[in-house]
Amino acid sequence: MALDISREMLNLLPGVWAESGMNRPRPDRVRGDALRPPLAPRRWDEVVVLGNTLGFAGSDAESLLSQATELVSPRGLLLLEIAPGPGEHSRYLARLPPSAAARLLRAPVRAVLPRVDREGFSVELPRRRNPGAFRRFSAREVTDRLARDGWEVEETIAVAPVLGPDRVRIDSVRSEPGAWIHLIDLEEQVGRRAERWEPAAAVLLAARRPSSKRMIK
Repeated sequence: MALDISREMLNLLPGVWAESGMNRPRPDRVRGDALRPPLAPRRWDEVVVLGNTLGFAGSDAESLLSQATELVSPRGLLLLEIAPGPGEHSRYLARLPPSAAARLLRAPVRAVLPRVDREGFSVELPRRRNPGAFRRFSAREVTDRLARDGWEVEETIAVAPVLGPDRVRIDSVRSEPGAWIHLIDLEEQVGRRAERWEPAAAVLLAARRPSSKRMIK
């Protein structure tokens, strides 16, 4: 089921779903407010909150997170996307010509990672001078909040900390045989490091709700 407050976003879903090549049935579309979701509580094995909905909720963020967690069944999974920082990228890959970066990524990750670590990372420029009601959440803040309620945070990963939003190099890597799968592996290995979470433009957190027995205890 896809829940969104925007009718326009819901109208985009069929085309995006078809282009993704998903072999599962397209989800039902429901227009509604995540602050008052028209869904039964504690009945859903997996609840996914993407697009940094939490950050865009502003002062309603705590209420939105409470509503999302309330939907998850015992032992169910909550997947959250947050935006702690402006993002970053590898200095080493950014200084290479796009074609050279793509050819390099044909090599195994163990050969590329030491070079990436040696030159470090550069933080992206902020995209907005005035963020308005938008609020950034740190990974620690969200995991501490979930842990207080007994949730088990199973995985935290920064999204694309190596190439960031560098569309030219991303397209170049896609066109180089064997390079794309190595880039994905590299991004995941780097993204699991705690020091990459705070500057990341996007972080995914997966947390599991405790069982009913544990909650009673």
